[in-house]
Amino acid sequence: MTMSTAQKLQVERRGHTALITIDNPGANTWDTESLPALKDLVQKLNGDKDVYALVITGAGEKFFSAGADLKLFADGDPETARRMAQYFGEAFEALADFRGVSIAAINGFAMGGGLEAALACDLRVAEEQAQLALPEAGVGLLPCAGGTQRLSWLVGEGWAKRMILCGERVDAATARRIGLVEEVVGAGESVARALALAEQAARQSPTSVAFCKRLIHTGRDTVVGRGLESERELFVELFSTRDQREGVNAFLEKRQPQWHNA
Repeated sequence: MTMSTAQKLQVERRGHTALITIDNPGANTWDTESLPALKDLVQKLNGDKDVYALVITGAGEKFFSAGADLKLFADGDPETARRMAQYFGEAFEALADFRGVSIAAINGFAMGGGLEAALACDLRVAEEQAQLALPEAGVGLLPCAGGTQRLSWLVGEGWAKRMILCGERVDAATARRIGLVEEVVGAGESVARALALAEQAARQSPTSVAFCKRLIHTGRDTVVGRGLESERELFVELFSTRDQREGVNAFLEKRQPQWHNA
């Protein structure tokens, strides 16, 4: 299958399932190439009646995805922030609205925008060594691609606040216990298990599945939709603060940030 418009997203057809691999060497980060490509890819998959499900995973053994490359935000440019927020929002909302069943095979670290990609999927299978976090506040940013909204919906306010406000990273076992992932498997087994779940879904009527998914999402989307807009607006607003530049640059310089609360 040659549906992807970016080399950083590899696509393979497995029966009625599209297997998408995030392949950006280093930490499988998202950027101005791969995010629009994901949106375009999901739109193409929606138009292919032979595709009933998609599985998304990361290349290599260490990272599902580490989110955005923070070098993009080092200069504190609000226009860059606005453009990236739009790219993230459009890509992950397209993924969330995929008409079939979407499954994240979390094969390693899922951090920031990487976890937000998994949150946009219907189901999540994590390998036992996986680590999941939304650490944006620790570098003067905030989750702008659904993290504050979808995480709260899945795990409740308490755990969402621990992960977002306190910067708590959770392992796969904890993620399973709090409802962040549906299943934990051994190292190297997430893709096979996700593909098996996709095949299980493919035995259902694809039209019925699409309608049922739409109904399941009805109540959530009414609330989440407004929150997604606010995420992007407040993300850009952070770029008028000293703490945004301090947080990002402290991370890149491998030092502790000195917050100014301004």
